[in-house]
Amino acid sequence: MFTLQKVTKSYAGRRGMVHALRDVSLTIEKGSFVTVTGPSGSGKSTLLLTLGGLIRPTSGRVLFHNIELGSLDERHLAAYRNSSVGFVLQSFNLIPYLTALENVMVPMALRADGAGDHGTRALELIERLGLTDRMDHLPRELSAGQQQRVAMARALSNDPEVILADEPTGNLDPRLAAEILKILRDLNEQEGRTVVMVTHSPEAARIGKHRVHLENGFCESLEGVLIDG
Repeated sequence: MFTLQKVTKSYAGRRGMVHALRDVSLTIEKGSFVTVTGPSGSGKSTLLLTLGGLIRPTSGRVLFHNIELGSLDERHLAAYRNSSVGFVLQSFNLIPYLTALENVMVPMALRADGAGDHGTRALELIERLGLTDRMDHLPRELSAGQQQRVAMARALSNDPEVILADEPTGNLDPRLAAEILKILRDLNEQEGRTVVMVTHSPEAARIGKHRVHLENGFCESLEGVLIDG
């Protein structure tokens, strides 16, 4: 599904260049569950955002089904993100003045083809994630666990091939974290969706079938992930 070839991402900082990723080469196969670990500043989130087409590498190539993301213009990158990728973030990123149901519908409303019955699909996802009695609530009226489930329903709204999760349990207590991890595991095992999850939690990292560990932007270790080239 994803192939990274010598991907480097550098930023100009106040004290010189910051190398978030350095010559990262790997392949993530369709249907895999990959956890990405490493200390703060090791490049974990940069790797995830690069896979999501939100960051362009300074050098190297990122391919999705053999299509180089760096060759796409902004319009086609936006279409890729909206149709193929679902994002789940630690901060939830829900729109505060929209209800839970309306938040789930947002990605569908942004689809260029306008396909599908948005309301029906959103209701199905709300019910599936146990939020039926909260669908008319605003984010501030929901618990952290409920907000994260809304965010996951939103990520699934356009039926993406891959879920990119950045510390999805970081703001949750252990019980709620376990619920979110079970949902991600079920999406992978029962529906065959590819999941790439960044986490600091050793417990969360263990649910991945494949693991990538980053240090200072380098892939220091890989378990079950192909090294490209």
